[in-house]
Amino acid sequence: MASLTKKWLGLGVLSVAALGGVAAFYSVAGNAGNSASCSAARKTASAIAPLARGEVAAVQVNQQPALAPDLAFNGPDGQPTTLASFRGRIVLVNLWATWCAPCLKEMPALDALQGAFGGPDFAVVAVNIDTRNLDKPKAWLAANGIEKLAYHADPQAKVFQQLRAARKVEGMPVSLLIDREGCELAILQGPADWASADAKALVSAALRP
Repeated sequence: MASLTKKWLGLGVLSVAALGGVAAFYSVAGNAGNSASCSAARKTASAIAPLARGEVAAVQVNQQPALAPDLAFNGPDGQPTTLASFRGRIVLVNLWATWCAPCLKEMPALDALQGAFGGPDFAVVAVNIDTRNLDKPKAWLAANGIEKLAYHADPQAKVFQQLRAARKVEGMPVSLLIDREGCELAILQGPADWASADAKALVSAALRP
């Protein structure tokens, strides 16, 4: 099966009215935070780097992992939370919206990944950034059988702007793989088949002590 990344690469750009601009699927990434405090993450990054292939070939592994921005959003209970609340677990943070076609395309795979690995050691944290029709995202998830993912949301889309400011990310979807100490191991700008054997091998490597 051809990778989702290749399938959607030709789309080039999305008109993002909700964010007041135009977002490209792929753009320049940089390191954020203090890489010195993430020295232990280098071993994990080295382990997963050879596994960024096949369906997850577009994953960019950080050679010098740095602290990820402490993104703030609402948890499943509607109360404010931050990425720091997930310390102790490997986390795949994904930003998505109902106006983003490739985001919707990969949601079932993210749901399957959460079903396969979700627990005390790993979580897929999919953060919706719709700013209008706030009932629409939950309705879409229910209609499409997305049941494993907890619902996280930022109706002001500040997480996108925060990530954009820290990493110069311009597009959607975007996914970050974060280690147990909050260090960013890798980033993927664009969609992927997160339910594939390639993705599961990469996540499994990240989960090893």
